[in-house]
Amino acid sequence: RVLSHVSLHIPAGKTLALVGPSGGGKSTLCHLIPRFYDATEGQVLVDGVDVREYTLASLHQKLGYVPQRAVMFSGTITSNVGYGADHATEAQVKQAVQIAQAADFVDSVGYAGPVAQGGANLSGGQKQRLAIARAVCRKPEIYIFDDSFSALDFKTDAALRAALKSETAGSTVLIVAQRISTILYAEQILVLDEGRVVGRGTHSELMETCQEYRQIATSQLSKEELSHE
Repeated sequence: RVLSHVSLHIPAGKTLALVGPSGGGKSTLCHLIPRFYDATEGQVLVDGVDVREYTLASLHQKLGYVPQRAVMFSGTITSNVGYGADHATEAQVKQAVQIAQAADFVDSVGYAGPVAQGGANLSGGQKQRLAIARAVCRKPEIYIFDDSFSALDFKTDAALRAALKSETAGSTVLIVAQRISTILYAEQILVLDEGRVVGRGTHSELMETCQEYRQIATSQLSKEELSHE
């Protein structure tokens, strides 16, 4: 998807959410930050520096990226959660698993429990929670959740977001979401459609100003949720 005329700034410690129809450019925008591909026009800045000026290793060290399809490696629960977090302690791995709402199933198999290549022995929700735990364990400056909550039930989604809120308080958070309930509390919501920004603001502002957002929200939320302040 080609993005055009997309300009945004996410202050440190704030949350930006991206919503919009499938194919609107949400994941494309996310992929520009870790340099899965580069912008052909304009710039992507992290800490005021063009991402192309970082080494990939130093750039990725700043990021905790959780893709829609969680990637698991052959090994154990601990090795998967601690992957990329140099010198992560057992306590840090356990804390990350608890924040990601994965403690129940991890405790049942143990932290030394096997993970098959690609996570073939885990459910979609289990893989997503472990991938989120992996990002949390890194304690990054910037979290990127690329539709990372879609395989979770609503109760787990809500509990995970509450736990993440305190954990990510000092970090910048970018969330791509299908569910409006996942991003109600974002300081800024961007609505993308066909690669363009068609709405920008908080939930209550967008309910007033953006028809595309209002259509998505009213199809998903109850009247009580829609009036969220």
